[in-house]
Amino acid sequence: MKEVLIKAVDAAQKFGAEYVEVRFEKLLKTMLTLKEGRVEAAKQGIENGAALRVLVKGAWGFASVGILNTETLTSAVLDACKMAKVASSRLKAPINLVKTKAVEDKVVVKSLKDPSKIPVEDKISMALTMNNIILGYDNRVKSCTVDYLDLIGTNYFLSSEGTYIEQEKLYVLSRITATAIEAGIFTFSREEIGSTSGYEIFDVETPEIVGEKVAKRAVEQLKAKSPKGGTYPAVLGPNVVGVFVHEAFGHLAEADLTLSGSILLSKLGKKIASDVVTFYDDGTINGAFGSSKYDEEGIPTQKTLLVKDGIVAGLMHSRETAHKFNTTPTGNMRAESFRVEPIIRMRNTFMEPKDHSFEELVSDIRFGYYLKSFRGGQANLDGTFQVGIQEAYEIVNGEVGEPVRNASISGNTLETLLKVDAAGKDFRLWPGRCGKGQTAFVCDGGPHVRIKEVLVGGSA
Repeated sequence: MKEVLIKAVDAAQKFGAEYVEVRFEKLLKTMLTLKEGRVEAAKQGIENGAALRVLVKGAWGFASVGILNTETLTSAVLDACKMAKVASSRLKAPINLVKTKAVEDKVVVKSLKDPSKIPVEDKISMALTMNNIILGYDNRVKSCTVDYLDLIGTNYFLSSEGTYIEQEKLYVLSRITATAIEAGIFTFSREEIGSTSGYEIFDVETPEIVGEKVAKRAVEQLKAKSPKGGTYPAVLGPNVVGVFVHEAFGHLAEADLTLSGSILLSKLGKKIASDVVTFYDDGTINGAFGSSKYDEEGIPTQKTLLVKDGIVAGLMHSRETAHKFNTTPTGNMRAESFRVEPIIRMRNTFMEPKDHSFEELVSDIRFGYYLKSFRGGQANLDGTFQVGIQEAYEIVNGEVGEPVRNASISGNTLETLLKVDAAGKDFRLWPGRCGKGQTAFVCDGGPHVRIKEVLVGGSA
C-alpha cells in the first residue's frame, strides 16, 4: 500500500507540486432502515478509494479515484496538478501551509464487539426490538423509523513531507424517530446513539431503554400546551446546550467560516460572553463520536480552547488557516469520504460545567422554561440562530411544571451568551451528524445552563 502511494506522491512532484498528500480508505459499511416493523433497506458493502490533493503555484488541486493502482493514481495526479495551475492564475494571494512535524504511526481501534463481526440478522433483530417497543408503548404512537449505520476500516495517509499514517476507523450510529397523534395534535420524538468504541454501545443504550424513552417523549408531548411567546428566563438541558454551542457558536469558530465573514473575525481576544462561559472542541475524548487520533491532514487532534471565561481564545484551524492566523493547526480537517476534499469541521464541541445543581438553576425562576431536548437548529454567519425544542416544560415558582409542545428559541448568539448566568455540575455529550456540504460525525453537549432571558416562540 505505502509503495503505491509513494509513487503517486513522486509523480505529483515531477508535475511541479510543492506539496502532495494522498488519502486511501477501505471501509466495510452496513446500512439498515426499518419503518413500522418492516425492513425497507438493508445494504452492506466495501468502499475503496483514493483522494489526491496537491499544492501547485500556491493553489490547491484535487482528484479522487475508486481504483488503486499506479497508472490510475498517476493520471489523477496529473489532473489535480492541471486544476491547481489553472486556479493559481486567478489567486489574489498564494496559499501557504504552516510547517508541521512529520509523523509515522499506526492507529488500531480496539472494541469489545466489532460491528463487522455481528451478523446482519442480529442488527436487524436489534432494530426490530426497538421498533416494536416504540409502536407497542401506546396506541397513539403511529409511526417509527429506525436507521442503523456502522462502518469499519482503515484510512491511509501519505504526504510529501514524510508523514505516513495508517488509522483504523469505527463508527456505530442509530437514529430513532417516532410520531404520535391524538385529537389532531401531532408530536415528534427522536434520539441518536453513536460511538467510536464498538457495537457494545447497545449493551448500554439498549433497545428497551431507548425505545421507551422515544415513545414516552412522543406521548407525553400530546398533553403539552403551546408556549407563551416572548422573552423569558430558561434552563437549557445538556442536549440543547450542545446544539446551541455547535450551531450558534461552533460554526462561527471554524476558521474558514471565520474568514468568510463570521462575526468572530473581529472578536478574537475580546469578551463575547459572560464569565460562566467556557467552550472547547476536543478530538481526543475516548469513544466520543467526533474523536480520532489524526485528522485528514495528518495533524494530531487536540483539545482546543475556543472561549475562556467569556473571552474568545481560539479557533479551529487547518494548516492553511493556521498560517494566515500565525498559529498552529488544531486537527479539525475532515472529509466525508475519499470523494471530497477535507474541510474544517467540529469534533466534540461543548461547554465546560461549573458547580450548580439542577435545583439551584431553577429555584430563582418565577416563570420561565426548562428546554430539555432539541429538535433541530440553524445559525447564520451574522450570529443569528434558531433552535427547535422537542421536549420542554414550564418553570413556575422555582419548580418544573407542565410540558410545553413545539417550542423554539432564537436570537443573536453573542447577546445570548452574555446572558448566561449559571451552569450546572453535570455533563453529557450527545452524538450526531453535522452538515457543511459534507456530513461529519460529531458530539456536542455540556451541563445544564441557565440564561437570564431568551426569546421563546413556536416550533422551528
